[in-house]
Amino acid sequence: MVKVTRLLLILILMNSNSLAQQSTFDFEALFDGRYKQETVEAPNWMNDGTYYSAIVYNDSLKSSELRKYSILNDKYEVLLTETELQKLNNNLPLSIDDYQFSSDESKLLIQTETEAIWRRSRLAYHFVFDFKDRSLQKVSLNDVKQSNAEFSPNADKVAFTRSNNLFIYDVTTKKETAVTNDGKWNAIINGSTDWVYEEEFSFAKAWFWSPDGKKIAFYRFDVSEVKEFFYTNWTSLNYPEQVVYKYPKAGEKNADVTIHVYDLESKNTRQLQVDEDPDHYIVRVNWTSNSSKLAVRKMNRLQNDQELLVFNVNDGSKELLKKETNENWIEGNDDLSFLKDGKSFIYVSEEDGFNHIYLYTNNGKKVKQLTKGEWDVTAIVGINEMKKVIYFVSSEESPKERHLYRVSFDGKKKTKLTKGYGVHQINMNSDQTYYLDYYSSDKQVLTVSLFDSSGKQIRVLESNKALKQILKEEPLLPKKFLSIPVQDNLRLNAWVINPPNFDSTKSYPVLMFVYGGPGSQTVMNQFASDQRSLWHQYLAYNGYIIVSVDNRGTGARGVAFKKEIYKNMGKVETEDQIAVAKYLAKKSFVDSARIGIWGWSYGGFMSTLSLERGADVFKAAIAVAPVIDWRYYDTIYTERYMQTPQLNPDGYRTASPIYEAAQIKGNYLLIHGTGDDNVHFQNAVSMADALQHYNIPFQTMFYPNRNHGIYGGETRRHLYSLMSMFIFEKL
Repeated sequence: MVKVTRLLLILILMNSNSLAQQSTFDFEALFDGRYKQETVEAPNWMNDGTYYSAIVYNDSLKSSELRKYSILNDKYEVLLTETELQKLNNNLPLSIDDYQFSSDESKLLIQTETEAIWRRSRLAYHFVFDFKDRSLQKVSLNDVKQSNAEFSPNADKVAFTRSNNLFIYDVTTKKETAVTNDGKWNAIINGSTDWVYEEEFSFAKAWFWSPDGKKIAFYRFDVSEVKEFFYTNWTSLNYPEQVVYKYPKAGEKNADVTIHVYDLESKNTRQLQVDEDPDHYIVRVNWTSNSSKLAVRKMNRLQNDQELLVFNVNDGSKELLKKETNENWIEGNDDLSFLKDGKSFIYVSEEDGFNHIYLYTNNGKKVKQLTKGEWDVTAIVGINEMKKVIYFVSSEESPKERHLYRVSFDGKKKTKLTKGYGVHQINMNSDQTYYLDYYSSDKQVLTVSLFDSSGKQIRVLESNKALKQILKEEPLLPKKFLSIPVQDNLRLNAWVINPPNFDSTKSYPVLMFVYGGPGSQTVMNQFASDQRSLWHQYLAYNGYIIVSVDNRGTGARGVAFKKEIYKNMGKVETEDQIAVAKYLAKKSFVDSARIGIWGWSYGGFMSTLSLERGADVFKAAIAVAPVIDWRYYDTIYTERYMQTPQLNPDGYRTASPIYEAAQIKGNYLLIHGTGDDNVHFQNAVSMADALQHYNIPFQTMFYPNRNHGIYGGETRRHLYSLMSMFIFEKL
């Protein structure tokens, strides 16, 4: 076990810096922000699509203010200052952490004193500011922080969750109404998600206003029978504290989830009968354009059977609009839109083998498949019902790229709107008249530009001119994109970073970086200057070839490529990484005795398996926060790809690095945070136990109280110093 003392850490940094001095890349560049790409924060588009709002710090006033900007010329007016808020708040500080406008933009809901709970959930106080009379009122007289606050459609009310219950605050009468009262910690949750829904279905707010504001639909989670997990806060007190929460592991009991609708006028709540079998998932809930119709997407536990149900919330009756089945799994998404005409909806599915857009009538009849081809739609960014066109992003040009397209409701006139090789991330305004294009490629730093809906560039908002100058003086090494053959009729996308002054007559060590998880990608033609990418640069400048490969199971290449991993995670993915390593080992410029691999999370799982199964090709591996046994991971993610341990015991066994630990011959560094609520420290402990059982030498480092991201204080400096030392010594 590596025990890094302060003295040893200094030695690591001295070693790193001395190596850096032999190249032209400074280790400190990982932390000092010199390569940071400036951007335009995602705009809060206002009702007039030519304006957006933003919180900006005013240096002269030493205070933040809310500004309304013109997207066309950056002229702005100040709508509200924190100084004014402080005066209205009895001269007590009131910062704007987040905010939302009412539908008519006459009021502002302010979020302040925000605390993170898990990945997406937050606690905060909320205030309503009225622009007409410049007044301020606190939401709720109860001095307990709330979550998930939101205006009603006409902004006369604010609904929120608190202490596992759902409430409505009347802005006019300043009275609070409890929609539910049975909420209880680690037992009943109303209007918010449990841990696993938040993490794997990507939402924390679990209640929704009807379009007319007269009803609220909400989730209710009964987690009383879900088993608890705990981790220890080691540095809190003389006696460390335990953090206890409900975490359903693969094969274990999930929460019982139900959908309810509260009527504000009658004050009655109706439970909708989604399914007699409680062992299912309710992936999404959407109001249609009709306030009496609620759409519910329900999946079975294995997530290969999805039903789109529409309920009449007045009498509880339901109608099956669409049923979709798959021999593997179905991807949940947010791309379901009921059109305002009340007659049709937009649906996105992989049912033809690729992710595409469909138009259906509201009685469930398919009208048209609007996109088609051997490529995936990756996002719908705008639907203009008046012009009957949809704006979407896809991988049609290449899995390594993203471009914006427009297609009509009849599936005709598909038009590509973006230009240039690379990745375009699109943020479109609410009336689809303008969009911001966040564009970069490996050779082009991030540029943020404004375009109109026809694809005509209006102006550049951010060019990263300063970074371009830094890159002239302190350049980053370019990526070379490859298509590597690993089997007959199978080629994998990859990138390679060669050391400076690369000489093909010399021999270089190789470090492969892997994530490799379902639907993910590391091989994208975009400019990268995040900490991990800069570490790769640092190693390349010190004589290492850096390689990353998108194995089978990754995204943007259709269902067959992605779903080959089903019920056997780690098999084909590891085969692909090993095949690429062997392909590289045959190159004259590669030192075949010095090939390593590293990864984080799923990538740590992959790097561990690769070292075990590729003992003849990999000399070293680093695994950061790896999944070591999928029985330790959560139900939704794991069972989507593996089924349950009860149904697939052999798959779970062969997917666990524990059972092949004895095969490790190379150098292995195992890293984990003890406060990881996602991939539990239990994984690292189990791997260490197996290695010790087989008397396999290895190195390890744990980070007290750090979560899955392993950051805070000087943690990242320590982490990258540690990994650098390992690579320099072992590879």
